[in-house]
Amino acid sequence: MPQNSARVARDASTDFAAIPQGGRLVVPDVLRGFAIVAMLIAHAAPFIPNVPSAVHFLNSNFSAVASPLFALVMGMSAELVWRRGGKIGTTLLHQCLRGLFLVVLGVWMATWGSWVAVVLAYLGVLIIVGAPLLLARTPVVIGITILLFAISEPLLELARTWTWVYTAPAPVRDLMVWTFLGPQYRVVNLLPMFLIGAVLVRHGFRRDRLLWVLAVAAPLAFIARGLLEYFDIVRAQSGDYVDTLRDFGLVFVVYVCVVLAATVQRTGAKRFWGAVFTPLIACGQVALSLYLLHVGLIAAWNTSHGRPTENLWLGWAVIVPVMILVGWLWWRFVGTGPVEWVMGWLTGRPRKRTEHGVAVESQRDDRVAD
Repeated sequence: MPQNSARVARDASTDFAAIPQGGRLVVPDVLRGFAIVAMLIAHAAPFIPNVPSAVHFLNSNFSAVASPLFALVMGMSAELVWRRGGKIGTTLLHQCLRGLFLVVLGVWMATWGSWVAVVLAYLGVLIIVGAPLLLARTPVVIGITILLFAISEPLLELARTWTWVYTAPAPVRDLMVWTFLGPQYRVVNLLPMFLIGAVLVRHGFRRDRLLWVLAVAAPLAFIARGLLEYFDIVRAQSGDYVDTLRDFGLVFVVYVCVVLAATVQRTGAKRFWGAVFTPLIACGQVALSLYLLHVGLIAAWNTSHGRPTENLWLGWAVIVPVMILVGWLWWRFVGTGPVEWVMGWLTGRPRKRTEHGVAVESQRDDRVAD
């Protein structure tokens, strides 16, 4: 019997009603697709610097939701990996290899010269740190999540006083930046969302009291930051409680909307949401390849021409709608993304070709950032 089968059986409460015919979970794929599209929109924003403030506001929120939403989906994927069973040591090794692959890829991409703050190294450390925590029972995971949120702001304030970090050897300095001191991302802020993703898988993607609580709390959490800043009560800083509250609000608004849409019962509504979800599912299943491709294109432009000072809508179109189209075409006619295939091969779990986005292996969702 697999070593972690007892834990899988203990938490086997997930509602798989949202699994399509091919055996893939719809909700994580759609959320992953939304996250990569949000990143495309955020990273394309410098191509159109002269737009109304409302557009800047939308771009900033797409930028804010992308990384915590990726963390949420990574937690879902990591939990689904544990549910497949298998030896604990082997599973942890595979997750560690995935994390290291993302770290190496992220460090390499950061040298390309794009204007993108590459998130992959942060997500790589996140999967290495977060995957072992999912061996715990659900109440323990929830407790760790609450504790991490509670200590995050004072811990980051303390970390900012560690001047020794900036003269430390490169590996130590990089690890500290990824964990505590990153200007845009930090593992200490992403880890609670990762754990919440795993808990949501254990709970199940269904319309119940929890979903309605999130539906009420999410917009309130998002609005809270705006009100606090409008009345000059507090000025949010990246990683503090107010900033994290906004991230929670954005992520849970997206999560609630996706679950509500994925669990509709009327045939007409199912057909409508199926059409809406298709490009998101496509982009979600090749997200890592799309991430690398669009950052490469931005780097090529930035190193040759720099940031545009006037609106360059062609550049924006290449990074957003064209990338979405490329993702859909690859998913539709080829299947597994090239970077996803390489990661699967390097980590000992080669990815089989998919047919129209439906995985060959039932209920398999072991990807991390892709």
